[in-house]
Amino acid sequence: MAIGKEKPFKRLVLVSNRLPLNVVEREGMIELQEIAGGLSSGMNDYLNGLGSTSFSELDHIWIGWPGISVNDDRKREEIMEMLSKSNAYPVFITEREMNNFYQGFCNSVLWPLFHYFPTYVIYNKDYWLHYKRVNEIFSNRILEILKPGDVVWIHDYHLMLVPRLLREKVRDMPIGFFLHIPFPSFEIFKLLPGEWRREILLGILGADLIGFHTYDYTKYFLNSVLRILGYEHILGTITMENSTVKAGTFPMGIDFKKFHNAASSIEVKRIISNLKKNMADIKVILSIDRLDYTKGIINRLQGYELFLQRNPEWCEKIVLVLVVVPSRLGVERYQKMKRQIDEVVGGINGRFSKAHWTPILYQYRYLPFYELVGYYSISDIALITPLRDGMNLIAKEYISTRIDKTGVLILSEMAGASKELVEAIIINPNDREEIASALKEALEISEGEQKRKIQIMQDRLARYNIMKWGDDFLQNLISIKEEQKRFETRLVDEEKLTIEFKNANKRIIFLDYDGTLVPYSVSFKLVKPDQNLLKTLGSLSADERNEIVLISGRDRDTLQNWFAELNIGLVAEHGAWIKERGGRWKTIKPLTDEWKSRILPMLDIYKDRLPGSFVEEKEFSLVWHYRGADPDHSSVIVKELIEQLISFTANIDVQVVAGNKVIEIKNAGVNKGVIGMYYLSKNNFDFVLAIGDDLTDEDLFKALPETAYSIRVGMTQSQARYNLHNYMEVRKLLEKLEVKGK
Repeated sequence: MAIGKEKPFKRLVLVSNRLPLNVVEREGMIELQEIAGGLSSGMNDYLNGLGSTSFSELDHIWIGWPGISVNDDRKREEIMEMLSKSNAYPVFITEREMNNFYQGFCNSVLWPLFHYFPTYVIYNKDYWLHYKRVNEIFSNRILEILKPGDVVWIHDYHLMLVPRLLREKVRDMPIGFFLHIPFPSFEIFKLLPGEWRREILLGILGADLIGFHTYDYTKYFLNSVLRILGYEHILGTITMENSTVKAGTFPMGIDFKKFHNAASSIEVKRIISNLKKNMADIKVILSIDRLDYTKGIINRLQGYELFLQRNPEWCEKIVLVLVVVPSRLGVERYQKMKRQIDEVVGGINGRFSKAHWTPILYQYRYLPFYELVGYYSISDIALITPLRDGMNLIAKEYISTRIDKTGVLILSEMAGASKELVEAIIINPNDREEIASALKEALEISEGEQKRKIQIMQDRLARYNIMKWGDDFLQNLISIKEEQKRFETRLVDEEKLTIEFKNANKRIIFLDYDGTLVPYSVSFKLVKPDQNLLKTLGSLSADERNEIVLISGRDRDTLQNWFAELNIGLVAEHGAWIKERGGRWKTIKPLTDEWKSRILPMLDIYKDRLPGSFVEEKEFSLVWHYRGADPDHSSVIVKELIEQLISFTANIDVQVVAGNKVIEIKNAGVNKGVIGMYYLSKNNFDFVLAIGDDLTDEDLFKALPETAYSIRVGMTQSQARYNLHNYMEVRKLLEKLEVKGK
């Protein structure tokens, strides 16, 4: 979607755990160092390329932790002034808070769990409390800086509570969230304590648009939302009580031209020349990773060792360049892993080395940009085999630097990049035999086949680069905000409604009950009307100009018990029974219940097949409830049951209606629309209001005159003219009418 003359927003506010600049104090002096690699490099590439996107005139700022804990106010001011020159705004956090938040919850809970290492997780409540605290600190800092016309883009697992914290303060502000690590399957995610997992999901759902690297991650997130919070989605769009949220897939790209052009630069050519002096006439396999247990470095080395063992003819003809970038120094688990890598490398080199050949050239250090591109350029094979990785941009960078189109990429199927770079040799990183076989295959691939595959992957990476990725996300964020605004225009004008209500002489109000006047509950029998609701309905019905009609799917005994003291009309079983004010219960058409005995056994069978479901038998209808059942299992069983019921009732005068977590079987021709027409035909009302929240109310909305105020609860498409967000807004509207009507 192209941007018109008027920009939808004026400033992009990026928020991440770390700023792209690191603040260092040396001998009392403050210095700024640029952070290389990871999220910072990718987002900096995007910001540098904004001029080539739809957002070329967009200003931007970056909010994050500066890498240092400072208690002195004077130093804080100095740091803020220095960073402001780079459009960076620091979030100051104490050392204790940072340790429990970052080393604690982020790296000892979220990182291992989301990467499928549940045994590494430390379930420490103090970590969780500090995670919440730091997310609140970030939220407050963002609120201090925000201006009208800003769009907020929050990044990664460190700040999953921030979107909701912001949404509670700035309802209309566009908020995007992107997760750069995998979102795990429900079976893994539910290992988090109940409070933690609910708050994390609700926190993320505070955003308007939620982005993931792969369709699998998006699917897992939506499944967790359904099974933990109960919110269903339609094509990734989740409709909640107060908002509409979209979850989508946006595989992060790289600055293709930056890497491709660098491979031809003088700096890189000089580095290549020096590297080839030591590796002339030898095939180079490159492995480069940050030190982390998710990267599968040990597995990779074992696969390489097996290759050498099985293919001795390749000894002295290949070399594995193993680059391990230091990470999380001082953490015991990472120190132990470093020792393991050292031992395995030493063992392989000791076993296979010759006088003039060492099978592994091992470097434990960070590679500057041009040196990194130099290593990419001289490597015949890139061996990228993480055990689990959100995306893995190293694989994309390697492909981008292959200016002569040669080279082979061996890539783990557990990396997000494997969903895009399908021409690579895709392997299971847990299988050292697959790694060994992949190395042999890579060494034997013809140059023509290498060039064909590299060309395809380069074309793809050039098209969907880092600029396209960011542009795509922000354009989708604009779209979801516009969609929300279209719904907002459907919100009822309460001032106009209350004025017309006050001026009317004969009014009728049709009200649904569950989901409209009270929230839904797994135990539907417990959702009784509270005293405030009874007071409001009683006050409205006491005015002789008002006729209140409560149309519910509930049975007549329940409605009689709850509302007998009020002077209102009651309609049970969606229209099967009607009790007008001061009257007795009756039916408005002949009904039969003979069919129930034939259908009830079928419902009982499906009740047993879906634990948590149950059957409610009413006088002229049967209802199969499944709100308390497993959502995934329900989705399959419900479709099957509906098909069975429709087929079974084809020659019976009944209808099957799918409601909100219920399937109802009732007499044909009995619906809320019929009841609406019945009441409207008896009196000449000059004000008509109808409010409902599900499909059963659509018949009523269709039957009403165009001048009626028809309101669908929830932000969803409807035959109603207007919407309200939730039952609480309905209650407030009725309270306003109660006051205005007096």
